[in-house]
Amino acid sequence: MTNLTINGLRVSVETGSTVLEAARFLGFPIPTLCHLEGLSPYGACRLCVVEIGEGPRAKLVTSCTYRVEEGLKVRTASTRVVRARRMILELLLGTCPQAKKIQDLASAHGVRQQRFRQEHDDCILCGLCVRMCEEQMMARAIGFRGRGESRSIGTPFDMKSEVCRTCGGCQLVCPACQLRCTFVEKDAAVCGGCVNLQPPCLDRPKFDNMMCYMKPCVACEIEQDGR
Repeated sequence: MTNLTINGLRVSVETGSTVLEAARFLGFPIPTLCHLEGLSPYGACRLCVVEIGEGPRAKLVTSCTYRVEEGLKVRTASTRVVRARRMILELLLGTCPQAKKIQDLASAHGVRQQRFRQEHDDCILCGLCVRMCEEQMMARAIGFRGRGESRSIGTPFDMKSEVCRTCGGCQLVCPACQLRCTFVEKDAAVCGGCVNLQPPCLDRPKFDNMMCYMKPCVACEIEQDGR
């Protein structure tokens, strides 16, 4: 067992676990987009970032790929973490504004406007389809091609794959291929119609961490009581 501290709580978890697995086992929610149980961790979307360490040496890491360490101190919902997640979601909305999964995540994290130029709905390079095809369907019919801005997903040399069984597994897990949202006006790209309340505790100067992890958040009731 490995001893560490998550959001001020001293815990012992199985050695070799990731920070994401440990946090979720204890009931601390961490949003993910490229992570799926049964597939290898990839860390592409960066939504699962958490803050480890203390003071000026604290840093953000992807919890799905970072293994627990003895004495590690983790914060899953600090102001820095939530701000980073909001920025990532705004960038994802610019790439694929009509993906309902991204819309819902953006709404849940208080993203109300789209500051970046909206592109046509496009692949966000999360790698879910590639890992699904290779690890679950044992086909390896598709993969990543190119680097940087030219990076894309497809078959080698754009030729029809002889091993593809048209099983639809890639489409099933793809966030850009799932349910769609049509409310994508430039100045109000996130409708927020499918989301619970955003916790207001992080918007108050005296709080640097989320005060609770309940759904729906009860921080609004605390505000009403004047406490």
